Amino acid sequence: MEGNILIVEDDKEIRKGVEIYLKNQGYTVFEAENGAVGLEIMNQEDIDLAIVDIMMPVMNGIEMTMKLREKYDFPVIMLSAKSEEMDKITGLNIGADDYVTKPFAPMELLARVNSQLRRYKKYSSGNTDSKGQDVKNELVHVVGGLELDEEAVSVTLDGEPVKLTPLEYKILLLLIKSPGRVFSAEEIYERVWNEKAVATDTIMVHIKNIRDKIEINPKQPKYLKVVWGIGYKIEKEL
Repeated sequence: MEGNILIVEDDKEIRKGVEIYLKNQGYTVFEAENGAVGLEIMNQEDIDLAIVDIMMPVMNGIEMTMKLREKYDFPVIMLSAKSEEMDKITGLNIGADDYVTKPFAPMELLARVNSQLRRYKKYSSGNTDSKGQDVKNELVHVVGGLELDEEAVSVTLDGEPVKLTPLEYKILLLLIKSPGRVFSAEEIYERVWNEKAVATDTIMVHIKNIRDKIEINPKQPKYLKVVWGIGYKIEKEL
């Protein structure tokens, strides 16, 4: 695997341990002991993914993620202790893509890094297989004023661009390609993460984030609906 990974963690032993595993996989690794230093490195290097601890001195992971999302859309994996459950949810709300709870197995973290990078690179490159107008039309999904273009890897609402994270885009793409169909949280997780569902609470957070971006009134959604006790769907007809 290739890519530049930034580890932002104040515990030197954890930082060095993760670095060893990442370098063994072929990644280039940059290190920072707090969020402020992490942001400085981002401004100097071309970072593909960041692993960010929540609790750090000077600038914590929540504040850092908020600031980096103003400029960057690469994946962010948060590291959290079990006692930081609310901070973890906050991290997902403000733009983190995934989280790993301490103590963690290095191979679990590696698997999540690899998965996030594959997804991000596919999202960033877009779809270049279109051969003509008929194919392109099949790659454009429209429900009311909501439009997702797979070829351009873009989403618009009433003609205005909607900025989604790679995971939010993948979830919306899954739903809008089958309007009216209800997807359970487990199915969404397994289809988007490409692994067995183990933490479906993250789906609820990502759905909320998507709603905040595509709904005029997220509390009374027009497009993205919850079917209580079953799952989520994009309305078929508006």
